[in-house]
Amino acid sequence: ATGRPLHVGSPSWAGHNRWSKVRNVKGPRDMARSRLFQRLSLMLRTAAREGGPDPALNAQLANVVEQCRVKNMPKASIEAAIRGAERSAAAARLLYEARGPGGSVLLLEVLTDNPRRSQQDVRLILTRHGSVRGRPRCLGPRTQASRAELGAGVRRGTMAEGARHGFEQKGVVRVGPRDLQGHPVSLEAALEAALEAGAQDVCPDEDEEEEEEPALKFICETSALRAVREHLEASGLRPLSAAMEYLPRDRVTLPEGTREQAEQLLQALSDCPDVVRLYHNIQ
Repeated sequence: ATGRPLHVGSPSWAGHNRWSKVRNVKGPRDMARSRLFQRLSLMLRTAAREGGPDPALNAQLANVVEQCRVKNMPKASIEAAIRGAERSAAAARLLYEARGPGGSVLLLEVLTDNPRRSQQDVRLILTRHGSVRGRPRCLGPRTQASRAELGAGVRRGTMAEGARHGFEQKGVVRVGPRDLQGHPVSLEAALEAALEAGAQDVCPDEDEEEEEEPALKFICETSALRAVREHLEASGLRPLSAAMEYLPRDRVTLPEGTREQAEQLLQALSDCPDVVRLYHNIQ
């Protein structure tokens, strides 16, 4: 009987391509997810420490819990972070200003239990990506807006002078792409709801690139934030979060090479575990 032919050559390892995909895709995704949960846990502990562990009596904590649920953070992790609030060190809220490539400006909200370490980490990232030269400069006389921010418990750490003036503080309510009954929310319906709620504008949330259906972002004055959120929920929409944010007054368009450098900087800052929110004016 004739046997099967024998081929001799370099061995091919079964599953190699699959492992490559796991290593190159799933690995970084899991790391990003872990960093996100670390930030959310710190936000939970800080909110619980400042206003108490009951979300029903602590609006800030209720808002963070809702953000955790939207990001699919396990319920056990949420409860463990809240329980650990009393044992955790007090965290400081910082606001850093910086300038990026091509004349772009950045604002970084930082939540940390070690301000000196956080400042060094942020400065190192900015320096590596060419955004900072020399020593950080101090701001001039504080404006009325900066006094209000400091009074609200936000301390300013400055990496570049004047970047704050490129932004204005607004109330932002993010609403799910589907209402409480599961029906898609059209932009026309969202505009009508915005008018009834007293919001100034509504647009798709471009920050959440991972979502197939982007959330809707309702913009209002900071003093009307709570009322707008309650009205949108009463109208059948599904609020995901409500917070004061910094929106750019004007946006800049960067050429391709400069834009790539800016994207690398933004990614590096987003990976910094103490940075809980990053604002920029890049188109």
